Amino acid sequence: MAEPANKVAQQIEERLENLADTVREKFDKVTEGTFRDRIKEGRFADQTDHGVDQARAETERKQD
Repeated sequence: MAEPANKVAQQIEERLENLADTVREKFDKVTEGTFRDRIKEGRFADQTDHGVDQARAETERKQD
């Protein structure tokens, strides 16, 4: 009785692994080239928001 249950459990595990692989592949395909990828690649690393930096500096000056 335990042997058929183990076989079924193993088959289910293999199917779930295949499903997980398929889902990962489809997710990667859908999200390919998205904003998240550009950030991870560092495309925005060289760009700074001077407006935020200036506002922060002005706030620090006013507190002094």
